[in-house]
Amino acid sequence: MAEYRIDELARLADTTVRNVRVYQDRGLLAPPRRQGRVGIYSEAHLARLRLIGQLLRRGYTFANIGEMFQVWERGGDLSEILGFESAVGDAWSDEIADYVSLGDLRELFGKGVTPKTIKRALDLGVLERDGLRFRVPSPRLFHAGVELVKLGMTVDSVLDIAENLRLKIGDVSEHMVRLVADHIITEHAPGTVIQSEDVAQIAELIRRVRPLAQQAVDAVLAQEMAHHLTNVLGDHFAEAMEHLQAQDRAGQDMEGLPGPS
Repeated sequence: MAEYRIDELARLADTTVRNVRVYQDRGLLAPPRRQGRVGIYSEAHLARLRLIGQLLRRGYTFANIGEMFQVWERGGDLSEILGFESAVGDAWSDEIADYVSLGDLRELFGKGVTPKTIKRALDLGVLERDGLRFRVPSPRLFHAGVELVKLGMTVDSVLDIAENLRLKIGDVSEHMVRLVADHIITEHAPGTVIQSEDVAQIAELIRRVRPLAQQAVDAVLAQEMAHHLTNVLGDHFAEAMEHLQAQDRAGQDMEGLPGPS
């Protein structure tokens, strides 16, 4: 399970360190585990923090949110509740974030590294600022970009791919999550807060859905890539054949012309 210091936790939850401390003071967020003088937060804290943010943006007050959490947790087993929050908040990938310097980026991407491309990578979440260096949340995505640039693609083109993936896969993910969540909520909490006796079962369902969702996306992506690759290559060879035929006709026409007298 990933662990975070308070500043990283706040950044990942799109909030501030001050807000994290306020939520703790109001009893909405459990205190961190202490490691010496440093507080260490878990994925369960991150999930709870994101949920608090969502509810606040929808207009609920601290009192409303606190009451909901009390109803949810009343009579429940703490380990089950933490297990549920962990199931929701755990990273869906086993990737470990990496870090690069500006010099590393220039070495890997060459002249394609400009203030504009760096800003775009930050906006897309491919990179995150971390003091004087950059955090790479997904090294797999990052190194795929490195390899594409080595094959001759521009950094802008690679960022176009990343942006398109974020938009399209984001839409698919939202649709899938809503369908699954609607099914779970309809089954276990119709019109009310998830009850403590259902927490462990729902957490297990969420954990089972994760690999299934990833398998489905991988399978469809492979099928669609094969389909579109065939189409693109077919178009290319058709154009090449037309070009060769045009050259052949032009050569025949030249043969039919009278030679110099």
